[in-house]
Amino acid sequence: MSEQPYIPTLDIRRFTHPSNDTDRDAFVAELGAAYREWGFAGIRNHGIPQALIDGAYDAFVAFFALPEEVKKRYHVPGGGGARGYTPFGVETAKDSKHFDLKEFWHVGREVRDEKYADVMPANVWPAEVADFREKALSLYDALDDLGSRVLSALALHIDLPENYFADKTDNGNSILRPIHYPPITADDIPNVRAGAHEDINLITLLVGASAAGLEVKSKKGEGVPFTSDADTIVVNIGDMLQRLTNHVYPSTTHRVVNPPGEQARKPRYSTPFFLHPNPDFVIDVLPNCVSADNPSRYPESITAQGYLEERLREIKLK
Repeated sequence: MSEQPYIPTLDIRRFTHPSNDTDRDAFVAELGAAYREWGFAGIRNHGIPQALIDGAYDAFVAFFALPEEVKKRYHVPGGGGARGYTPFGVETAKDSKHFDLKEFWHVGREVRDEKYADVMPANVWPAEVADFREKALSLYDALDDLGSRVLSALALHIDLPENYFADKTDNGNSILRPIHYPPITADDIPNVRAGAHEDINLITLLVGASAAGLEVKSKKGEGVPFTSDADTIVVNIGDMLQRLTNHVYPSTTHRVVNPPGEQARKPRYSTPFFLHPNPDFVIDVLPNCVSADNPSRYPESITAQGYLEERLREIKLK
């Protein structure tokens, strides 16, 4: 009987506070191997206090509990969901006929370079939840920092300088997305909480994958559940990094399935952080990710902003 495939979870202290260089090198190798195989890994001992995460979730849950007419005041018409509230039944996975069973909020970079003001609008904040702004920005900054550490390890894995991504993501159009999946009250519906999709950005850091539902598609085409421990943040590769690395790191299809029976009658909350490069970063295949066995798949380059807009149209946010 074959073993159930599993997605590795790694201790990032081996990279940030290693006992020796050998352990640091081993962490880089293991993280790179996990991403080459799965496009996903769990990161534990990440240093983000549980109280910070819990406080942010309390604020997000309070917002989603507000009446529909109040929440819809924070929807920005024509904004493509870039900031503020996106109502239930809007986002639809690429090539899916059915919208996702979720509503969400977008928080962007608060302090940004003015040259990006036309593509990075100011944040919107709900007046009804007093500490929403403070809690959301604290979590945003913590995940931005953790994402930078993961990118540093990945840079070393593909023989780039450790700080390769630092000046390419310091004004990234990164998004914190608190999501509410309401209770499912009808059986046999064609919609799922989040249809099969790949992420657009460089990497995604997911806080709240400890509730069942996330499934990752293996190379064999199987849906592998990834329900992490409460202290683990799930980090996966997005399409921009897949393109930049010429598919050395795959952007893996994943979804959030509807739970069975009475579990479906309960709400689910999760908060991904989509780490993006700076809008004018040019996504061009890295030369050291091209070989005779892996020739360049993308002869033309594209800016991060151009790629983002292309994809937002595909998922019906623009």
